[in-house]
Amino acid sequence: MIIRNQDTVGPAPAKVRRKLNLKIKPSMIAVYGSVFLLVVAIISIGYSQPQSPSTVANAINSSSVSVTEQTSVDSTVAAGVAAGVAMLANLSVMNNVSSLAISAQISSELTLSDSANISKPQLIESVVENRLVTNYTVVAGDTAETLAARFGISSQTIKWANNLKTDAIAVGSVIKILPINGVLYTVKSSDTLDSVAKKYEVNKTRMVLYNDLEVSGLVIGARIILPDGILPIEERPGYIAPIVYNVLSGTGFGGNTWFISYGTGPCPTYAYGNCTCYSYSRRTQLGLPVGEHWGNAESWDEYARRDGYLVDRVPSFGAIVQNHGGVGHVGIVESIAPNGDVSISEMNAHVSGGGYNIVSGRVIISGNVSQYNYIH
Repeated sequence: MIIRNQDTVGPAPAKVRRKLNLKIKPSMIAVYGSVFLLVVAIISIGYSQPQSPSTVANAINSSSVSVTEQTSVDSTVAAGVAAGVAMLANLSVMNNVSSLAISAQISSELTLSDSANISKPQLIESVVENRLVTNYTVVAGDTAETLAARFGISSQTIKWANNLKTDAIAVGSVIKILPINGVLYTVKSSDTLDSVAKKYEVNKTRMVLYNDLEVSGLVIGARIILPDGILPIEERPGYIAPIVYNVLSGTGFGGNTWFISYGTGPCPTYAYGNCTCYSYSRRTQLGLPVGEHWGNAESWDEYARRDGYLVDRVPSFGAIVQNHGGVGHVGIVESIAPNGDVSISEMNAHVSGGGYNIVSGRVIISGNVSQYNYIH
């Protein structure tokens, strides 16, 4: 029996034959080469190294932001297409091209983010605004007017903040100087943003922003500034609230009297039915100016002088006639006779034909006319 050597004799196994018959065709080499060149061309044309933030900032200054955004998008798309082609063709450089596409995507996002940050407009100026109340010690020669000119605010703001009735200020006193015109206000328990804004005629949003109230809101006892706020008349220095009397005594005008009518016209700041209310209403009816907060009749001449009215002892039509008996009394000059007698109208006169909420007339004889004040 003859034993044959299987390694050298006999037909080759099927697997060996297939291995020997495997050949790389020139056409396949050409296809792979073309695809690889296409990938390289796309990357070369479409991809560019993302610009640094400083370069982007310079580009924004010289051209529109859209150019930078377009370049970043194009490079990302090109790298992505190249990666896709490489994967479809199962090229050996597939992983390299894919990594390149990821890098292009990340770099593009960083570049766009930097560009957005650089081109973002500044909405709030970085300017520190002085919002502090200054304590100032008054020296000789200082007045509300001179200090207002020095600090660039109104004298009214200074007087309101320091409860000053006049421009005069005592030397050595320490007063508060606001950084802007307005009202220095201490928050009360009943206050709300809306109620304070309405009462002091201040813009609510400006009040909130100026005092940093966005988070905390109004804090009881806190001192805030109301920019360009208006202090209500009843809170201003020197204000005297009207006092209601049923009957005023000591009218002192003398002369004949008569009844005219009942009732009081509009007088929102004076006591209904009294001489002050009627005189305010009648003066307004005649189209003549009159103070809204002059207090009792006894003080009308003082407040009138302060407000710039002429006060003398000479009557004229429509002038307010005043005397100082008791809490005082006022009326309105209606006419002047050729002989010098003065006819007036008044309310709440404690005389025949007059009384509470009653409009009456009276003639002041010429010999007594100069005894009284006349506010023109």
